[in-house]
Amino acid sequence: MSKSTAFPLWRPGMAKMLPGFFIFLALFVVPALIVLAYSVMTRGDYGGVIWQLDFDAYARVFGLPNEAEMRDWDFVYIGIFAKSAGIALLTALLALVMGYPVAWYIARQNDKKKFLLLFLVTLPFFANALVRVYAWMLILRSDGLINNLLLSLGVIAQPLSLLYTPGAVVVAMLYQYLPFMVLPLFASIEKLDIRLMEASQDLGAGRGRTFVKVILPLTKPGIAAGLVLVFVPSFGNFLAPTLIGGGKDLQVGPLMAQAFVAARDWPFGSAVAMVLSTLVLLCLLLMARIERTAQGSQQ
Repeated sequence: MSKSTAFPLWRPGMAKMLPGFFIFLALFVVPALIVLAYSVMTRGDYGGVIWQLDFDAYARVFGLPNEAEMRDWDFVYIGIFAKSAGIALLTALLALVMGYPVAWYIARQNDKKKFLLLFLVTLPFFANALVRVYAWMLILRSDGLINNLLLSLGVIAQPLSLLYTPGAVVVAMLYQYLPFMVLPLFASIEKLDIRLMEASQDLGAGRGRTFVKVILPLTKPGIAAGLVLVFVPSFGNFLAPTLIGGGKDLQVGPLMAQAFVAARDWPFGSAVAMVLSTLVLLCLLLMARIERTAQGSQQ
């Protein structure tokens, strides 16, 4: 009996996938299972967990009451998730509005200029994320670059309170994750067949109609990928809400940090992490479905 007959699921070349599979298992699946196990355990008095099954951490996240803990209905953590999702969605939409023209311009250049512009787009990643956030703190503070410029031009009489605001958090995250929008958009736009746009205009459609009816549907996979790639890290971002936002409006990233470090409530922090991971997984599945739908419509 041959190997292919004995093991019908085995395919040539699958052995090459085993190292990647075990790395994925060790670095993602096992840690995720540990966090899941911690999330359904009882909180220890001095940190850590007691190995006794308890779903109260999830009850706290979703605001459910608990008579033993003298806790009534409380949706404060749902509000934190909603606020974080709103800020992340705003960041993703602004990145789309700013990144689409940039990606279009880059895709229409010759190869030499194209790769130079792509290098410039990814250049901020050569600096540490913490350094980039601190740079925005220097720019936005009361004696920073923006306020000094506006004061010198006579536009304002007193420095503006730009730092420690939700708008400043959005600006910092937009700067951090804008390349995640430009790159997938560039990949989709570069594949566009110029003849389709020319045919649309020859048939009487203007530039606006051609963009809405031809270009946008064909670049939908890049748009979906960019939105997810910006939304997901913005949703759980820790640096920008903590440093730029000053911790005034608690978001999911700082909430997890407080649960693990300050409160030493590992089950609750793990429950928050699992809820966030589930939402991220749903976003990825939605992106995959949009891409399949777009590919099916193109065929």
